[in-house]
Amino acid sequence: MRLLITGAHGMVGRNLRAHPQIARWEVLAPTRAELDLQDDAALRSYLARHRPDGVVHAAGLVGGIQANIAQPVRFLAENARIGLNLVLACRAAGIGTLINLSSSCVYPAALGRDLSEEQILTGALEPTNEGYALAKIMAMRLIEFARREDPALNWRTLIPCNLYGPFDSFDPARSHLLPAIIHKLHHAKRTRAAQVQIWGDGEARREFMYAPDLADAILRALADPGAPALMNIGVGQDHAINDYYRIAAGVIGWQGDFSHDLTKPVGMRQKLLSVARQTQWGWSPRTALEDGIAATYAHYLKVTA
Repeated sequence: MRLLITGAHGMVGRNLRAHPQIARWEVLAPTRAELDLQDDAALRSYLARHRPDGVVHAAGLVGGIQANIAQPVRFLAENARIGLNLVLACRAAGIGTLINLSSSCVYPAALGRDLSEEQILTGALEPTNEGYALAKIMAMRLIEFARREDPALNWRTLIPCNLYGPFDSFDPARSHLLPAIIHKLHHAKRTRAAQVQIWGDGEARREFMYAPDLADAILRALADPGAPALMNIGVGQDHAINDYYRIAAGVIGWQGDFSHDLTKPVGMRQKLLSVARQTQWGWSPRTALEDGIAATYAHYLKVTA
């Protein structure tokens, strides 16, 4: 069985390829230079030549709050084009199994917690990443419509909570919260800084899952045609940003004080997924937060040494 992983060299793709159960598949992992998903003709040609039995769509332009605010046109246009091309090309090629990875930013900003799958498109999106969210919603809906037209398709969308783990980006200009925290605290430890600044008041709450756990859920969904067509994948609990700084400081071994820059944007005050469908499906992540941060920090030291 042949599996195409788009975004195979990003964090999700690399953790998926590192999972022990991936051995049941013959993996196709083209780089962006080998397969540009924005090139519809090239994508259709690739699928015709390699004829994968399944596809995991993990590719996309991603970034933290700074990048999304600075380049909303790029985040909407590139991700929308990638999603549209991928879904329609898979349909034309007769791909029977497709796992599309969405994002928790597809949920209305005002809801905050217990975000359940039927609440998508019931309210306004978070302005700081609206472009990215719109592109993800479009791909998700395309898959739903395709299944409606052809119920035999084993196509589904997983909506993971925020992720962190090995192979993440630690570049401060484009990293997400936890890798940014790790980089900042490691730098503070190395320079013996007495204080680290946190954007906002630090009371906004976020849910984070260790990326290898998501890889486990993806592989199970690939093997289970009866998995829900649309499903959140999360840990079912969140923490304040201040807590993530505190826990990471303990793991890294930095002892100092935190200050808060109240002029900086913080995004949604809370974004906690409902994991009711996931629980009913019989799956839950295995990695405790402290253990995941420790493993991610070990990876950070390895790649930045």
